[in-house]
Amino acid sequence: MVLKMGITEENKQIEELVRDLARKALKDGEVDCILGYAEGTIPFSSIPLVIDKVEEVDKLIWNNLCYMNLAKYLVPPIPQVQDKKVGVICKGCVGRAINVLVTEKKIDLEKIKMIGIPCNGIVDRGRILKEIGDKEVLEVEFSGDDIIVKGKDWEKTFPYNDYLSRLCKTCKVKSPPKVEDVCIGECQEVGSVEDDFSDIKEYEAKSSDEKWAYIVDTLECCTRCYACREACPMCYCNLCFVDQNKPIWFNKTTEQSDIIVFHLIRGFHMAGRCVECGACSALCPMGIDLNLINRKLKEIVKRRFDYTSGLNTETVPPMMKFSMDDAQEFMLEED
Repeated sequence: MVLKMGITEENKQIEELVRDLARKALKDGEVDCILGYAEGTIPFSSIPLVIDKVEEVDKLIWNNLCYMNLAKYLVPPIPQVQDKKVGVICKGCVGRAINVLVTEKKIDLEKIKMIGIPCNGIVDRGRILKEIGDKEVLEVEFSGDDIIVKGKDWEKTFPYNDYLSRLCKTCKVKSPPKVEDVCIGECQEVGSVEDDFSDIKEYEAKSSDEKWAYIVDTLECCTRCYACREACPMCYCNLCFVDQNKPIWFNKTTEQSDIIVFHLIRGFHMAGRCVECGACSALCPMGIDLNLINRKLKEIVKRRFDYTSGLNTETVPPMMKFSMDDAQEFMLEED
């Protein structure tokens, strides 16, 4: 069986249930609008969609190309959802992002109705597009275990499991944690998350010089377009550190040193907050995989504070609080 645009049989069932729940929520007046996903204007893409009429419900979709984190559109709220009760289609990382934003007092959970869905992973479209190069994609099909990408005079097949997002492969929270509203299937009750961080062990085994060379090589093609920042639900500052001019923290050039400083400082800002949605890498026009930086910082936070972001709205992230019991091995003590 050949299915178009990431629609597997499982996803088709989820999509129909999403539409049913959205239709009911709008009819019953439980929400003023629904924030979800719709077909993109070009192949291999999806777009965010806000609907406030029952007649528009059939525009909602769910497939393996719904890579955006919809929490991004809640802070600051886009005009279509501002001052409204919003039903949000939530896969695991979207629910986690909402929890973090509630903890940081950026959104009011009373104005959010989560419609939880079980996510079976998002395709790493950035990696595929990078391998395709400048060829125009006209059609995408999912057939069995393969992703078939077609152009005018060409066709290329990618094994689905090999091109699943790396973060999806390590994800332990497929559905939004602690959803008290409604969920398709069984949403997870997550107390804690065990993670062996096997995906960064190869990097950990490198020497300091090799690690630095890896980071330099990874970020070499960055143009500082800031798509990663704009896609991230945790990047909501009115004035980003890279845009400040009083004081100027570092230069705004595309010199290698400035590029590396931008990504590393932004990574530090994500420590204990990143929900591993992969939106930053998915939206990068150069196909840069930024996940390693975020995963490494998550490993440090998990090891030092036993904390995983977004599992609930009660636990304050470690970078927002202080305890005398915090590990301080990075500090020097005088004899």
